[in-house]
Formats: sequence, C-alpha cells, structure tokens
Amino acid sequence: MKTEIKTILEAVKDGEMSVEDALLAIKKEPFADIGYAKIDLHRDIRQGMPEVIYGAGKTAEQMIGIAEKMKQNGQNTILITRLSPNAAEQIGALHEMAYHADAKIGIIGSVPLPSGIGKIVVATGGTSDFPVAEEAALTAEVYGNEVVRLYDVGVAGLHRLLAHLDEIMSASVIVAIAGMEGALASVIGGLADCPVIAVPTSIGYGASFHGVSALLSMLNSCASGVSVVNIDNGFGAGYLASMINHMEAK
Repeated sequence: MKTEIKTILEAVKDGEMSVEDALLAIKKEPFADIGYAKIDLHRDIRQGMPEVIYGAGKTAEQMIGIAEKMKQNGQNTILITRLSPNAAEQIGALHEMAYHADAKIGIIGSVPLPSGIGKIVVATGGTSDFPVAEEAALTAEVYGNEVVRLYDVGVAGLHRLLAHLDEIMSASVIVAIAGMEGALASVIGGLADCPVIAVPTSIGYGASFHGVSALLSMLNSCASGVSVVNIDNGFGAGYLASMINHMEAK
C-alpha cells in the first residue's frame, strides 16, 4: 500500500515537492492532545490507514471535536463506528456525513476509489447478521476496497452459497459472518483459495451464549486459512481484510 510517507518521498523524487516541504510534512506532530482525546495523526504514515473514531461511550460533542481536529490535519475521510442515531444527528448538523443506521457507521467525507489488489467478499449466514456485515463492508470500502456482498447464504441452505462459487473463487480475501453454530466460515474456508476472516455474531438461541458458540466453532475450524476476530467485530474484520487486500511485494 502506498502510505502517506511513501507518497511524499515519491513527490520529492519526481520534483513535485521540495525537500523542505517534505521535511515539514513528515515532522508534523505525531498526535494532537485536545484534553479528552489524544488523536493519532501519524497512524496513516505508520500503517497506511488513518485513525477511526469509536463512537460508543463518546458524546456527540467529543466526536465533533475529534473530527474537526482530524480534518484540520488533512484527513479527508473519517470513519465513526458504533454511532448512535442521536449522536449521528448532532454530528450531521455540523459535518457532511453519511449515516448507515443498521451498521451504526458514520462516514464524513467521500469514500475513496478502490485501490486494492482484488475484491473483498463479505458473506453472511443469515439476514440477521446484516448489521455486523455492513460494518465490515463499509469499513473495507472506506479504506479503498471493492466489496462484493453475499448475504443470507448460510449452511441451512447450502445451495445458496454454491450458487456464488465464481465470486468466492475470485476473491482476494473473504469475510465470513455467522451466528448460531458459525459453520459458514469452515464451509467457505474449504472452498476458497484466499484468506478467510471469520466473524462470530451474537445471533442465536440460548445455547449460542450470545455468540460464544459461534466463536468456539470458528476457532476450532478444520479448514486451513481461517482466522477469527471477536464477536460482532465487523470493523476489525473489514480493517484486516483491507490490509490483506493492499499487500504488495516489498
């Protein structure tokens, strides 16, 4: 992935930026302390992906202040996760933001064009997994990925999944999201030739233990190439999928 610092160095090489301007850009303070938050301004330089605002537990005023500081420091696209409708309304009054209520995702600014090496497939066992799936899909899109959504293709009707073998076999990474017994990840892991990121959800009856059953099933998958993130962690899965989809020969 072309990180900000690599872009700066290439601009100097091509004569599009002076050494002095490049040094100033690199020397900017690594974080901004605004009292209630220390905003990591160098994350994009270090990791190629800027900081995200985790909305749960923060007031709308706090998130507005954080977003303003990010924009002042050149962050054009800001992702806010676990954002409540009430806070979204307050933030939207001051910032141009697209709010996706089901996923509880707010996106300030424009979504960049896809820059990954391939496509990310986000698949769910059932429609009830939609909120977690959209959190993963929108996160991946914000980080510059083309996302293919395959929803409600769980093992209770395996033919629904098998009807999409072309999408599965052509993906560069797959996010498999399921509750109940979480079998979808193992099935996809046995079909695909790319990394599979399993996301257990808290969907299911009593013995699912709010996602623990799916989590343990996914951790015990006999399919190679399956990794697992935390229960309902669509953001973490989308973020990791983007990192994989932007890997380049070093």
